Amino acid sequence: MSDRRFAYSPAAGAVADDARVSDYVALLKPRVMSLVVFTGFVGLYLAPGALHPVLALTAMLCIAVGAGAAGAINMWHDRDIDARMTRTRARPIPAGRIEPGAALGFGITLAVGSVVVMELALNAMAAALLALTIMFYVFVYTMWLKRRTPHNIVIGGAAGALPPAIGWAAVTGDVGLTALVLFAIVFVWTPPHFWALALIRADDYARAGVPMLPVVAGAAKTKRYVLGYTVALWPLALLPSLLGFAGVVYGVGAALLGALFVVCALRLRTDATGRAARQMFGFSILYLFAIFTLLLVDNNPGLVG
Repeated sequence: MSDRRFAYSPAAGAVADDARVSDYVALLKPRVMSLVVFTGFVGLYLAPGALHPVLALTAMLCIAVGAGAAGAINMWHDRDIDARMTRTRARPIPAGRIEPGAALGFGITLAVGSVVVMELALNAMAAALLALTIMFYVFVYTMWLKRRTPHNIVIGGAAGALPPAIGWAAVTGDVGLTALVLFAIVFVWTPPHFWALALIRADDYARAGVPMLPVVAGAAKTKRYVLGYTVALWPLALLPSLLGFAGVVYGVGAALLGALFVVCALRLRTDATGRAARQMFGFSILYLFAIFTLLLVDNNPGLVG
């Protein structure tokens, strides 16, 4: 397949023959998928009503496969960028282990399959939200925003914030206030999470021509934005307790986690070594897992004995 945007590595060899199962798994961005699946599960768990365990497992599998499909199509479209970045040049497509057309076909097949199964096994609302998530990530974030604006991740973050609403809709067939609050928490969490990574990889993004905020506006302005979003997230994450769908355990935990997140952002503003950015990025992942774990615990005290 001829594609002037795709550069095979010198040692790529026969692309189709070199592809392994692990390469196709890598296309799904499994680390990103783990966050998506977990937040989707919490949305499903908190929803009123109940699903048969098989249907619940099916819903989670559809969310995972849909997220992976979006990741595979993203890697297909961004293969030229990935080939120029140290962090991503070993991915299966720029490394020459998977041919671009095969990756695109793989992603499209999984995307369509996940939405169809969600519709047939669960309901139309959950399927529609899953389709919206995939299309928003592919068309709005990947193809439109990523190469055009330093605020790409602010708008594009909506795709990663939708899984809790999908999980909720899989049970209820609609989108309630709880699902919207969970969406808002992930949506506001996303920019400081990714901007911390962008600060670490600013040279990589500059070399690839991606206008991430640190590349366009500089580190100092990016750090101010990170602080602003973490401060905004602090009270927002308390809404589950204030609205009554979480209790004291969650409220206290969310307040402490929010305070620590703000402390990380304050340290980031005064650090010029890159160490605070790495700590901020690592803590942001822990923060999201912890917040959603607290929601599970607070709604099922038996989880902690």
